[in-house]
Amino acid sequence: MEVKDSNGNILNDGDTVTVIKDLKVKSSSAVIKRGTTVKNIRLTDDPAEIDCRVNKVAMVLRTEFVKKS
Repeated sequence: MEVKDSNGNILNDGDTVTVIKDLKVKSSSAVIKRGTTVKNIRLTDDPAEIDCRVNKVAMVLRTEFVKKS
């Protein structure tokens, strides 16, 4: 299974990605700002989602909102 970022680059476990759009966090008033760097991502069973930790909080991001750094 190939997991691709918004630019079509293939993502692997442990890659570093950058958020390309301000994202609201569900059930919270927090916002992940554009340009935030997310290190050490983990791939999931769904090719459109990745597991990661942003500001010490575990969450799932859609691959359409990240680009490989």
